[in-house]
Parts: sequence; structure tokens; C-alpha cells
Amino acid sequence: MKLLRVGTTGAERPALLDAEGVLRDLSGVVPDIDGALLADDAALGRIRTAAEAGELPVLDADGLRVGPPVARIGKVVCIGLNYHDHAKETGAEPPAEPVIFFKAADTVVGPYDTVLVPRGSVKTDWEVELAVVIGRTARYLGSHEEALAHVAGYAVAHDVSEREFQIERGGTWDKGKNCETFNPLGPWLVTADEVPDPQGLGLKLWVNGELRQDGNTSDQIFPVAEVVRYVSQFMTLYPGDVINTGTPAGVALGMPEPKPFLRAGDVVELEIEGLGRQRQEFKPA
Repeated sequence: MKLLRVGTTGAERPALLDAEGVLRDLSGVVPDIDGALLADDAALGRIRTAAEAGELPVLDADGLRVGPPVARIGKVVCIGLNYHDHAKETGAEPPAEPVIFFKAADTVVGPYDTVLVPRGSVKTDWEVELAVVIGRTARYLGSHEEALAHVAGYAVAHDVSEREFQIERGGTWDKGKNCETFNPLGPWLVTADEVPDPQGLGLKLWVNGELRQDGNTSDQIFPVAEVVRYVSQFMTLYPGDVINTGTPAGVALGMPEPKPFLRAGDVVELEIEGLGRQRQEFKPA
């Protein structure tokens, strides 16, 4: 299933995109798409039954905002340097263990919402990423099979980053990762049954119409199953938590000088095979 949330910020309603690409209203079946829903097999079953029976009302998608596909996200865990080609382009050694950092849940916005270039920023960068959404409480998982069984679904994430804040201003990466609007998510949460192999997905990103990133999740240093298993050794993952699993080569940071970092007025588009497409215009904060 392709689950999404539509409407004005803070007042989104749950919806489903059916096999014919028609937007359907889920608000008569479930109150929202959040961790509670993703952990509730009976509620998910009601959605499937209603969709298959053709009982869901059609929504007019014209002019309707698409919000983040998951509400009330507890935490966004991010994996750094998780593609061989990206590590190479930045001159970094492939890590021996996954590199973990965090984004605050309030950085998450809709897939077509405006992204704000922080005040004083000169190195705002793009990163297309596969997001994993957790569906069952995960702690100390013991195998890759067990890890994938705890995944509710997948989505497109844009891990926007400010490289000067991240690398040159001291401390941790977090202050270059947590500027407002720095994590567009969606348009859909695609349930795990529709993504049998998360290690075979193409990822692309364009800046002002120019292709900048063109990778595949098969190049991940630590595959999705290992990322989920590994993270569960250090923290409890709850339904609705999100893991951004890293970006392939092609970011501004890895390019020759003068590096083409983002400016207000730039437009970024990104997509992952089967998971949908995003588009953001960048404006000054």
C-alpha cells in the first residue's frame, strides 16, 4: 500500500494512493498514519479490506498539499557515509561500523514544502536517502530477518545538510543537520510488502534540472537489515521512528571547487524507484 497524509500543516488527514493512482480518503477508517497505526495489524487489515472492496471515497488531489506520510515521529536516526561511492568522493575511509547521528523530528516536512536556507549559510547541500519506517518495537535484534520483520515500510527522504555548520563549526554533526525544514519526507509510505528487496532501489536527485545524484541502494556499505539490527543494539526503536540510511555520491561537498552549494531560488527534485518523487524550492530563512 501507498499511505500518505494530505492537507494543511498540522491538519493532515490519512489517505491512500490506489493501484490506479487515485487518491482515496482513509479518515473514515483510521484517525491518522502514525506509529500506533503501523503497529496495529488489525487496523492495517481494515485499510486493505476497504481498499480492495472499493469502499474508500475519492479525494480531489488538485491543489491539495501532501504532508509527511508519518505523524508524530519519535526520532529520526541517520546513518552517515553509508555508500561506497559517497565515502570515496568525500575522501573518507568506509566506516567499520555504521556512523549514527540524529535529526530532530521537527525537521520533517512534506515532500513539496519549501526548504529554508539557514541564515548565514554558504554550504547548504542536498542528499537523497532511503528512509526506513519502523513498525514494531525493536531492541537487541538478533538477525537480519528479524530486523526486516520490524520494518513497516519505506519512503523518500531528503537529508538536507549545512556543511560548514556540520564540519567546520566544532562539536557534532547535529547542528548542520537540524535546521528547520531539513528533512522533507514522502510523498508516500510504501508498505514493506511492496519492497521485497530494499537493496535494489535506484535513487536520483536533480538541482535546477541537472542530474546530480544517480545511485542504487545496492551500493550501501551497511544494508537496511544490518542498519536496523545494529541501531537496535544501542537504542530502542519504536513504531513510527524513521531511519535515514545514507546518500550515494553526487553531493556538492564531494565536487571540485567552486562547489555548487544550494542558494535561495534553487529547485531540488529527487526520487527513489517505486517510492515517489519530491520537489522543493529553496528560500531564505
